[in-house]
This record gives sequence, structure tokens and C-alpha cells, in this order.
Amino acid sequence: MREALLESAIDHFGRCGFEGAATRAIAADCGTAMSSITYHFGGKEGLYLAVAEHIAAQLAEHHRDALEAIAVTPVKTREDAIERLVAVLDALAATMLGAKAARWARFIIREQQEPTEAFDRIYSIAMRPMTEAFIPLIAAARPDLSDREQRASGFLLFGQALALRAGRASLCRVLGLEHLDAEAELLLRRRLATHTRAILSAGPETLP
Repeated sequence: MREALLESAIDHFGRCGFEGAATRAIAADCGTAMSSITYHFGGKEGLYLAVAEHIAAQLAEHHRDALEAIAVTPVKTREDAIERLVAVLDALAATMLGAKAARWARFIIREQQEPTEAFDRIYSIAMRPMTEAFIPLIAAARPDLSDREQRASGFLLFGQALALRAGRASLCRVLGLEHLDAEAELLLRRRLATHTRAILSAGPETLP
């Protein structure tokens, strides 16, 4: 029942936000009484935070193998660092294009706009480990950049993959599609890899 309540709550909180979501409706979706929410989570706020942790844990699991591979194998060359970054971003892109991400995204985007304790949990469980693995690779690929520039570059590179979910409606319009099919998804992942290699292989910037 705990798992069912979490899955139902992802949809309700994602669509309606914390204030708009009704615990009665969440419980009803699972065929149980509101007392089940109190029993498992202590109340609405506890359920909301548990949903954040549940989403973060699934995101972390999706990328665990890729991050562990980075951690145990030293970077050999600049090109090696770039290819590892491409692989991490491709894995993130695949996640963003997947069906599960549609349910997670509404919740996470709300927290991005108005962060609460729930965002702290999402960041610490899912986002921080990826950042800690990603930034040293950018440093190896672009040693000409300062630490802050490397971190900014990491964020912007991540943004390319995240836009596949957050900007999905616009993306479909731009590509002239009603929905993204397998061919379009493969095209997007290939272009993401190409863009990433081009950005990270560039020399020192000439713009002010």
C-alpha cells in the first residue's frame, strides 16, 4: 500500500502542487482510507517528502552504473573525459525521453520554480552525485575554464538533456510531430552527443 500511495501521489502533487492535491483523492485512487496516509507517512507533508525521495531514488538508480564506472576508472585523456560526459548525458537523455520521466518531471519542475525541503532531498539523493561525477570530467575536458565556468558549462550541458522533457511540447512542434517516435528520439540523442563533443573540444573562448 505504501508504494501505491507514493505512485498515486506523484501524479496528484505533480498536477496540482502541494496545496492543490487532496489526500482524500490520493487515498481513493488506491482504494484505501486517508488513515493509510497518516499510518505510512504521518500526513500530507510527510507524503510529499516521501514522494520527493521516491522520485530521487529512481533517478539515482537509473544512473548508478554510469556514475560508478566513472568513479572506479581514472580519466586517461581529455578525449576520454569527453566521451564519458557524452555517455552520461546520453543516459540522462534516455531517461528524459522515457515514460516515467513524464510523471517525475511535473513534480521536479514545480520544485525547481519554488524549492522546498523536497527539492533539497531530490538534489542530495539524485542530482548531487551526478554533479560530483560530472564536474571533474568537465575540468579534464576543459582545463582552460575556471571552476565556476566549468560548473556553469556542466549545468548548461545538462540542460540540453533536461529540455527533452521540460520542453517536450515545443520540441514536437519544432520537429513537426504530434509525438516523439523512436526515430526522432535517436536523432535527438545523436545531436546531443554531437553538440557535447563540439562544446567540450573547443579551444579558449574569444567572446567577452
